[in-house]
Amino acid sequence: MKVLVLGATSAIAQGAARVWAARGATLHLIARNEKHLQAVAEDLRARGGTVTISVQDLNDASKHEALAQTAPDVVLIAQGIQGDPKTVDYQPEAAELVLRTNFVAPVQFLTLIAPRLAPGATIAVISSVAGDRGRNKPGGVYAASKAGLNGYLSALRQRMAKSGVRVLTIKPGFVDTPMTANHLPKNALFASAEAVGRGIVKAVDGNADVVYLPWFWSLIMILVRSIPERLFKKLSF
Repeated sequence: MKVLVLGATSAIAQGAARVWAARGATLHLIARNEKHLQAVAEDLRARGGTVTISVQDLNDASKHEALAQTAPDVVLIAQGIQGDPKTVDYQPEAAELVLRTNFVAPVQFLTLIAPRLAPGATIAVISSVAGDRGRNKPGGVYAASKAGLNGYLSALRQRMAKSGVRVLTIKPGFVDTPMTANHLPKNALFASAEAVGRGIVKAVDGNADVVYLPWFWSLIMILVRSIPERLFKKLSF
């Protein structure tokens, strides 16, 4: 199996990549931090994977064409940032960076690579439960970026089904990663990055179109979406 991982230094991406490496997969890792990327690659090689790396920023659209020339069996996009909503929701530059990182850049890349994938390939993209309904926490811009991504992936899934390419939308809830390092205290709703990574591999192996990780977030978000707007706007979560 050939796997292309974008945002490969993210904790969740590493969790999935370790499972694939143990299966002897060939992985090509993309990330911005060379030192961190090298360390991730060495770990995956020790686990049995064949690993190559490229130090690139997915936000740089000029690099997309070269990446889109690859022919992987699985494309995993794990790039994403959240930021502090006290900054992101009030400063245009910060808002633009979140939108570009979480939505614009992944969409730009997928428009290039998706039509080139062979039947049987899988596109797996890490979104968030935050995209199901905009909330003040973790922030309106972040939620909008994930909602936009979810909408695009739904349309892409419908289009690519005709050519036999799967599109998997991954919606994690709270995950104990560097992104949530300042979220204290951690409660029972938090999952480990390793567990979510294993869930991603399981979903890629299966036939799911959308997966909530852990599974109980599907029930939580049904409740969140069902709250009437007149009540919802008074809540602070």
